[in-house]
Amino acid sequence: MTGDGQSQARPRFEFRRNTWILAAGFLALLCAVNYFLQDNFFEPGVMVSNLTTFTPLILIAIGQTYVILASDIDLSVGAIVSLVNVVTVSIMHHLGGDALAVAAGIGAGVATGLAAGAANGLCVAALRFQPIITTFATGTVFAGLALWILPDAGTVQAPEPVWRTYSASFVGVPFVIWSLGVVALGCWLYSRSRPYLTLMAVGGNIRAAFGSGLPVMRTRIAGYVICGLFCSLGALALTGETATGDPLIGIAFTLSSISAVVLGGTALSGGVGGVLGSVLGAILLGLISNVIFFAGTPFEYQNLIQGVIVLVALAGGVFVSRGGAR
Repeated sequence: MTGDGQSQARPRFEFRRNTWILAAGFLALLCAVNYFLQDNFFEPGVMVSNLTTFTPLILIAIGQTYVILASDIDLSVGAIVSLVNVVTVSIMHHLGGDALAVAAGIGAGVATGLAAGAANGLCVAALRFQPIITTFATGTVFAGLALWILPDAGTVQAPEPVWRTYSASFVGVPFVIWSLGVVALGCWLYSRSRPYLTLMAVGGNIRAAFGSGLPVMRTRIAGYVICGLFCSLGALALTGETATGDPLIGIAFTLSSISAVVLGGTALSGGVGGVLGSVLGAILLGLISNVIFFAGTPFEYQNLIQGVIVLVALAGGVFVSRGGAR
């Protein structure tokens, strides 16, 4: 690596190291506060319960990470989650709720997430629309489709095998841990692949990547498709947790996923970060929600605190972007 390359990489490395140090300290502080509010916080059952609650955001934040790493953003993730949820539950219900119906519902839900991600990618990368405006608009469309499919929340329930499987244990290990283990393996294998390196190159400098002959358009589309996949997985986790269909279930995940990504050290400018940090960011947000809830904070203050966290996370991303530009 040349001297210029080293001088450019050093600030990024130092930022990520400092971010991890701060995040680790913040995590320890939140665990201590949670233990103070819940004396059974470190019991295995409680920890698994918390992890089960955090899993949807973890999965959605991972998907958002791949989009942001490519220097894009997806404001439609919450709407995709809602759409996948109602499609999955509706198909399971209308097909009778047996094993075949469950499989068909899951398949249709995953296909819906992939199609939504592909639509976003084509609009942004192929048609060259602005990512923020485009995904905001497509999110409105996806949310409208979700309401059209299932206008009222709770009117359609998921079959019993869905929520029983999601809360079950296999060989003494909860299903949610098995699921996250498979996801972790998939993310690790992808991080060792050429497409991931291309994704990072595109996010780091899209013009240089294009000039080097890298498939920029295909890479950006792939980022959105992967995001759609993880949104569908997050929706399936929500379906297993709530056992019902809700056309508004994903609303809160859009800003939360972006906050988790930025808190985990991924720069909004792209090319810097990774999914592990986003997982940590999602856990931090979940622990913050726990503290707010168990501290008995009034509802109006809960929204205020969450809003401040989002603003702080986004402000940090702006500072990182400016530092990278300098």
